[in-house]
This record gives sequence, C-alpha cells and structure tokens, in this order.
Amino acid sequence: MAKPIRRVAVLGAGTMGSGIAAHVANAGLPVLLLDIVPPDLNKLLKAKPAALFHPRAARMIETGVFDDALDRIATCDLVIEAVVERLDIKRSLFERVEQIVAGKDVIVSSNTSGLRIADMMEGRSPAFRQRFLITHFFNPPRYMKLLELVAGADTDADVMARVRRFATEALGKGVVVAKDTPNFIANRIGAHGMLATVHQMLADGLAPEDVDQICGVAMGRPKSAVFRTADVVGIDVLAHVADNCYASLVDDEDRDVFKLPDFVRAMVEAGRLGDKTGGGFYRKTKDGIETLDPKTGEYRPRGGDPAIRKACKAIAQIESPAERVKKLVATEGTVGAFAWKVLSRSLAYTARRVGEICDDVDAIDDAMRWGYNWELGPFETWDALGFAETYDRMVADGIALPESVAAMRKTGAPGFYRDDGAVFDLAKGEYTPRAPDPRTATLDVLRRGDAPVLKNAGAEAWDLGDGVLGVTFKTKANSLDADVIAMLGAAVDRAEQDFRAIVIANRGAHFCVGANLMAIVMAANQKLWDQLEETVRTLQTTVQRMKYAQVPIVAAPFGMTVGGGLEVCLASSAVQAAAETYAGLVEVGVGLIPGGGGTVNLLWRALESIPEGTDHNVFASVAQVFRNIATAAVATSAEEAKAKGYFRVTDGVSFDKARLLAEAKARAIGMAESGYHPPVPRAYRLPGESGIATLQMLIDSMVAGGQATEHDGLIARKLATVLCGGSGGAAREITEQEVLDLEREAFVSLCGEPKSLERMQHMLMRNKPLRN
Repeated sequence: MAKPIRRVAVLGAGTMGSGIAAHVANAGLPVLLLDIVPPDLNKLLKAKPAALFHPRAARMIETGVFDDALDRIATCDLVIEAVVERLDIKRSLFERVEQIVAGKDVIVSSNTSGLRIADMMEGRSPAFRQRFLITHFFNPPRYMKLLELVAGADTDADVMARVRRFATEALGKGVVVAKDTPNFIANRIGAHGMLATVHQMLADGLAPEDVDQICGVAMGRPKSAVFRTADVVGIDVLAHVADNCYASLVDDEDRDVFKLPDFVRAMVEAGRLGDKTGGGFYRKTKDGIETLDPKTGEYRPRGGDPAIRKACKAIAQIESPAERVKKLVATEGTVGAFAWKVLSRSLAYTARRVGEICDDVDAIDDAMRWGYNWELGPFETWDALGFAETYDRMVADGIALPESVAAMRKTGAPGFYRDDGAVFDLAKGEYTPRAPDPRTATLDVLRRGDAPVLKNAGAEAWDLGDGVLGVTFKTKANSLDADVIAMLGAAVDRAEQDFRAIVIANRGAHFCVGANLMAIVMAANQKLWDQLEETVRTLQTTVQRMKYAQVPIVAAPFGMTVGGGLEVCLASSAVQAAAETYAGLVEVGVGLIPGGGGTVNLLWRALESIPEGTDHNVFASVAQVFRNIATAAVATSAEEAKAKGYFRVTDGVSFDKARLLAEAKARAIGMAESGYHPPVPRAYRLPGESGIATLQMLIDSMVAGGQATEHDGLIARKLATVLCGGSGGAAREITEQEVLDLEREAFVSLCGEPKSLERMQHMLMRNKPLRN
C-alpha cells in the first residue's frame, strides 16, 4: 500500500481554499491553512452553506501566513495551492514551495479551474514536476462530489494513484481523470451547454423563465436549471470560465459559443453577479421575484409563458429521468423544439471532445452528474433519446459528429452503454467491460431473486445476499404510513426466522420525511380518536419490536431524516448515515410531539451511558432532549446528529453516499458475525413534578418574552410531562412502557387541538410550518 496522506496544507484561504481545508478537517485530518494575511476561522465557521460538518472540526485547522509559516508545509503529505487564478502569482508561489519541499516526500497540487500544468510548471525542476498535479475541487467542496485530477507530462503515476485514493477514501469524492486542457471536463461541457442555451434563447426570443422550465427537472437537470444556477455560482465565475475558454480555445469549432452575450457582460460590469450581490438573472424584492430582461437590461416581474410552464411541470412529474427527457424532446411546439436544439448541440459538442478532454464517455458522464448535478450525463442522455434515432436526426439537421460516432452507428451498436455494464470505447470502436466498484452497488444490483421476500403497497423487503434482508419504502418522500409500519414489523419477524440482519435502505432524495400527515389530519377531522390511538400504539409497538429484535438492524439515513424517519433510526441497532443527513424530531412544527417512540428512545439514548447504581441527576439530560424536540432542532450533518444525540458516536458516516448501502450492509454483517444480542430493557429515575416545574418556568418565560406562542407553550408543557415521567409524584424509576403511554396520550390529545390541526393543514397545503 502507498503511504497514506495524513496531513494536508492549503495555500490560500479564499472561498475555495477555506472550503477545501474545511472538508479535509471534516475527514478528521489536520490541516495547515495559510494565506498572505491570517485566515479568519470565524468567517469559515459562519459560512453558508456550512463548510464544516460540526464547528468542532475547526480544531483540526491550524492557520498562519506565508511569510512566517510557509516552511511548515514540509511536514505535510499533500500541499494544495488555491490562490488567485493568476499564472504569475502561482509560478512565484511554486518557486518558494519547491525550495521548501525539495528532497521530501511531499505532493503538491493546484486547485486551478483552467490553467495548464505546462504553464504553471515553467522553471520548476523535473523532481518537482513528478510530484505535481491538478486537484480541481468543485464549490462548495463539502457538498460537490466531483474532483477532477489532471496529470502533467511528468507527473508520477504513483503520485496520481496516491491522491486518487486519498480523495476517494478519505474525502468521499468522485474522481475523474481529465486531460490538461482549458477548464478540463465539467466546466468545458457545462459552460458550453449553458452559453449555447443563452444564445439560443436570444435567437428564439424566449424568456429566462421559459428556458429554466425547459432546461430544468424536465431535462434531467437541477431545478435551478440555467439562470438560477448561474446566480448561485456567480455571474462573474461564469464569465471567467467563458472568457478563459474563448481566449484559450482558438481551434475550437464552437469557439464563438463561449463569447459572453452583451447583456451578460453588462451585468458583470454593473456588479449584478447573482446571489452574492443580491441580484443576477433573478432578484428578490418585497413584491416578489423579478427577472432581468435581456432586451432592456432592467428587472421586471417574473413571468414566462404559462403553456411552457404547464407542459414542463407535467413532464417533471415523470419519475424516470430517461423517460422525462425523451418526453421533453418529443413534445410538440416550442418546448420540444428548443429542448432538441440545445440538447443536440451539447451532445454533439461533447462527442467531439472525447479524446481531447477525456478518453472515456462514462468519465464525462460522471463529471457532469457529480459536478453539475445532472441526473443523466450527456451520453446517458443520448442513449435515453435512442442512440440511432438521435444520431440520424443530428445528421439530418447538419450537425457535425466525429468519425468515431459515425463508425459506432455503422456497427449497429445499441448505445454508449450496454445492459451488461460495458461501455463503448470510441477510440477502439468496441465495447469495453467496466468493473464497477462493489462498494457503490445499488439496491437493484444487490437484491437477489426476481421478487421481494415481502411486499405491500408501501414497502418491500429484498434478500440482499449474505443473510441480509433489505427493507425499502415506496411511499411519497418515503413517508411512514400503515403499510410501511406493517412491513417493518413483518421484516423483523421474517429476518429472525430466515436472515441474520436487516438494513433499512431507501431510495430517492430523502430517507424519510416522517409520518403520513394527511392520514392523521383526516382521522382528526373525523374525530376518530380510538383509531388514532391505535395507529400510534401500532407504530410504538413496531419501533420497540425493532429495538429488541434478535437480529441487528442497521438504518442507512440520508437527506431529510425527520420525525418518524429519525424514530426508525433511534429504534435501529446501529446507523450508517450519509454525511449529508439532516435529522431531527420536528413534530412541534405541525403542532404535535413525537408519537413513534421518539421521546423515550431519544431520552434513553441520552441516558444509556450512565452506569447502573450511579447517583446521577438526569435533569440536565432530560432538559437537553426537551430543547431538541421543543425547538425542532435539525442536525445539518451526520456528525452534528451525533453531537445532538440523534445518532451514537459509534455510528458510521459514509462520505460518499454512493457507498452508503454497501457500508450499511457491511456494518450489519459485522454486527451479526460478532455475536449480536439485543439490549436488555432499562428503567431510569426521571425527575417527575420537580422537573416539570423547572421546565414550566422556562416555557412561561419564553411565551412571556414572545419567543414562543401560547400554543407552543401548550405543546412544550405536554412534552415536558412526558420526558419527566408524568405528573403526580416525585422523581422515580420509570419504564419505557410508561413513557410510551404518556407519549401516546399527549400525541392524540394534541391532534384534538384546533391550533394543532391548523398547523398540520398549513403544512399539507403550503409545505412550510405555521406559527399560531
């Protein structure tokens, strides 16, 4: 094995440099962050979106200035340069760096987004060149999966392999190897596609809103589409990439696409740079969203063609991105015509770049999915539209295609990808097997057999091999309903008989957004209190059945994991969470308290490390659990979820979400093979009346001070009663079942409160909480 990278230096503490340093710190590695002036860690701690998984990770970052501390990079394994994008400044810095690291086992890289290695390495020694490469992170580094690695003519292969392993294993990045060409892969293809779309919009007389409807979710792209994405990234950044391409790509047949339109240039000159300046292509005002009119250069109320909006919204409802984009291009009228113009030009341009920017079509697809959040890469999109049909239509339209694709068409190849996983190699003119990383295996790959072991309308349980049963929800946003709850119970029964472990592994954007609120509202409106109570009792019984199952259960949360979703995790034996997991018990936002064992299991989680027989005052722990639930505190990462007590400190975190399922399965197998036994139920001495009274004073002061409404106070008082073990007595030992009974009673009673019902209905209608 190659020497691991254990210590990193980042030179340059701007947006990118500080973001890279933060993510290395997230991975638990010490970082030396240097700049010409002392880096401001307070600014990093306040970054939005958050750069750190948890503020404590900042302790891993040591700061300094070049003049005083640059020689300390000699103690690092990897030095990442991230200073201003000027060739003269980079060359000067590398000259100083070489003097310090000469003769040492230190790798040096640049985070440049477009400068060539050959230009940056002018004047450097052969030894330095061998240990130099480009590491192009995408902004923000914590959230964007793509990392483009670029080797120079002299870069040592072992250096590339070592950095690739570090980026993949420690940082969770999706690595794509690019060639040393301007703007590499993602920005070359992405900028071309965006600018070609803007030019086409001007030619066809469409509005920015129309373009964002067509080129957003309906096309398999992010909801931010073209202009909203530019606002987020920064119009100045887009201009920089475009100008760099136009200046550098003198032989590019589509060079004029990179010529920034006059109205965009005027925006840059006027300081209308997007979100960071309060306005770009769009801006928020007190009267609503306004759009910059390309014709006048002034803002107007957001509009767009209603027919285009209606057609694209209907297409966006199609679940499969491949079917979505196929339907989009086939749509009659402006929508389909515009989509075809921009897609066909982008697909053809990308095909012509194979061999120049990268050799492999799948690597280009990976770059666009990981760097631009496209659901399908260019060649995946081409296959979705039909390889032969799309090729023939492009030829009929007079669109230039490379000889390699023409030769591929003559072979009768069905597409760039084959069902067996092989990918067409345009250079060789044949399919090449690709060995996928087994750690990124999806549920479709892992599951055994032609049918699930268990199935109902809301969930399925599949044999994942190695004695593991995989449960996956099928409801909207993976919400908990009666069928999902029934499946969880049935899966435990079946696993105890025929399997050795369970993994709860959902698909979609979020693990679970909580209970099916509509069902609760319907029952409450009809005053079906007995039915509601039985529903809550069933959920409580099910989560406790999970908690004490004879086989280990590993939950694999990601995205929003709130309400009932977190209750499922709390009831599991262990958690393997994606790093970007947003967890919390948020029921107070809809006028309720947790009803699926959330109160008892979060409280017991806080108390479980207390040795029996210890004379310990548990009120501080009770109060902390109370605050987390009463304020609907949501952890913004898996690490923060550990800090809040939602996950155990021993639970796993997957930096690469693509590996989440495999790593959750491995954890489940490990628990089963190490002699797993379920926990033994415990009881704890809860504060009783004295605890309720203390929390009541806090609640009253918050209501009196306007920090909480009267109804917030009502909910909080009921929650305090549950967490303190009920009213009517002094501190005493309380069992789990007693707390569950209190939780169920409080939940059902709140369903009968008119203001709670208002909150639930408001959430269903507007998808945001109501404070009443």
